[in-house]
Amino acid sequence: MAAASGLEQLPPTRRNPLHTSSYGTGELIRAALDAGARQFVLGLGGSATNDGGAATALAFGHALPAWPHAITARGKHMIRRTKIVATLGPASSDAAVLERMIAAGVDVVRMNFSHGTAAEHTARAAMVRDIAARLGRTVGILADLQGPKIRIGKFADGKISLAPGEAFILDAGCALGDQQRVGLDYKELPDDVVVGDCLLLDDGRLEFLVERIDGRCIHCRVVLGGVLSNNKGINRKGGGLTAPALTDKDKADIITAAALQADFLAVSFPRSGADMALAGELLRQAGGKALLIAKIERAEAIPALDDILSACDAIMVARGDLAVEVGDAVVPGLQKKLIREARRHNKLVITATQMMESMISSPIPTRAEVSDVANAVLDGTDAVMLSAESAAGQFPVEAVAAMVRVCLEAEKEYVLSQDIRLEQSSADKVEEAIAHSTVLTPNRVDVRAIAALTESGMTPQLMSRMGTNVPIYAISPNIDTLRKVTLYRGVYPVPSSLLSGDPDTVLQATQDILRQLGVVADNDLIVVTMGVPFGKVGSTNTMKIIAVAPASKH
Repeated sequence: MAAASGLEQLPPTRRNPLHTSSYGTGELIRAALDAGARQFVLGLGGSATNDGGAATALAFGHALPAWPHAITARGKHMIRRTKIVATLGPASSDAAVLERMIAAGVDVVRMNFSHGTAAEHTARAAMVRDIAARLGRTVGILADLQGPKIRIGKFADGKISLAPGEAFILDAGCALGDQQRVGLDYKELPDDVVVGDCLLLDDGRLEFLVERIDGRCIHCRVVLGGVLSNNKGINRKGGGLTAPALTDKDKADIITAAALQADFLAVSFPRSGADMALAGELLRQAGGKALLIAKIERAEAIPALDDILSACDAIMVARGDLAVEVGDAVVPGLQKKLIREARRHNKLVITATQMMESMISSPIPTRAEVSDVANAVLDGTDAVMLSAESAAGQFPVEAVAAMVRVCLEAEKEYVLSQDIRLEQSSADKVEEAIAHSTVLTPNRVDVRAIAALTESGMTPQLMSRMGTNVPIYAISPNIDTLRKVTLYRGVYPVPSSLLSGDPDTVLQATQDILRQLGVVADNDLIVVTMGVPFGKVGSTNTMKIIAVAPASKH
């Protein structure tokens, strides 16, 4: 075997790949490859040490993906690492506009179930799949449940104006509001508040002080006035409202999300891991396979964060309602904590809300918005999200392009913060050990790419959490896995049917795929992770360091 013969040409103390007491890992690997080995192998629980240089390539089975904004000149792997989520709405429901958005760099589309019908969401999902396939892109679909948004009712005249010091009544029995009172869609609100509570309406633009509760009426004094219009939201400062996380509408929408094969399901206003577990149970009963995203937007979610993280796959830093409940000045530091904790728990994280709000009506973002997006990237978020900017704004394509531009520039300044404990830590599972070793290898040798041959996507997710500046290509025949990978920072989905057959053939085909993508050239070093034998979920047990061989003949 070439790998073994290469090592045999080294001094005896340097033949063991795991013996690094006298020689650095990078020196050892490079010396082995220079001595004639085309592969350097770390195997755990399996054996895969055959040289793949003579193997013939396996048919890829799929068109190779086309990623926008990738500088693929050798040594300049500036493929954008941070993913972009864009919300669909009236401004982006036209097929031509959506195609331009996806071509500009959208990785995941968000369907806001607060608006639209099941039929409309299903039609949009089909359009997304069709356009993505035509562009050669893999695009994920995120279904975002409305949740128990507590709102006032409607006014007879549509809106009123309130001045500080005025009395006003929130009346659970009122049908149409006027200058003195308005109805509530959450009839239990009078049971949730006490005298002295501060109620914030319309994302904090108006502020009421609770002075008296009389039956189903909450008598308030206006502290901060302004225009109050139909169906505006209500938050209690400091949180504590008891509305359940899943409404009857949400439960029906979960069935819709499963039917349209959503890749991600976002749960609004969860307070505990139990809320997420219930959503997951309903999703599985409906036949859905989506990853669960907990939207952190209640004050109560912060002390329950560990519990919530244990029951979900990702979190969304939903800064709008969160800022209303905890205070706007608290949110920037909290954002950093939430991103840090999500990564520590091996979970994904999306940073959202008003990231480029001015682009609803402007073709360019403000400098503050640019800094906001850049700081989320520097914090280590997996994705940044456009809401009204792409759903209802005048410049949805320009908003995507601006976000791409900012992400790419911020990533140039990103300092990889692999915890020093990573080099000293132990792994609980074989696939964790493989991911651990893979992300540390570029610290020792000049690796151009990481190819993770994966059925479930777990190994590339672990690599993404641990952190590396080397692009990770998740190569899989499983379309569900490929679509989930669209949210992983620094991981790129590559469809292929190569996860079967002879290992030598698979390894040569992997090299050919990376060469065709333009990210490697002959003799570049790549790291390949895989499970041997092939085809078993959760069986990653082998890591190979390979010097790319000349292209095979098809």
